[in-house]
Amino acid sequence: MTGQWQVRFDGGHQQRYLADRAAVLRYVLAVAAHAASSRFEVYAEAEPVLLADGSPGGRQFSLAEVIDLARPGEAGRLHAELAALRERPA
Repeated sequence: MTGQWQVRFDGGHQQRYLADRAAVLRYVLAVAAHAASSRFEVYAEAEPVLLADGSPGGRQFSLAEVIDLARPGEAGRLHAELAALRERPA
């Protein structure tokens, strides 16, 4: 999917918009040690909202994944996915 991604963490008190999946993974791994919670909600940009008259009403994000670094092996999974994304041709 093209479009932006949104990461929410610290119980929804923090959120960041990121350009792609690799940026999401790098960000989560980088801030995890400093975040108040090990849970990160990842949202992908979805189809834009349409108003009742059919005109565009703005962007919309849908929940794509919940990353919980307290789960055994979760950080390793993220590192492996990030490595696979780096190996993929652009």
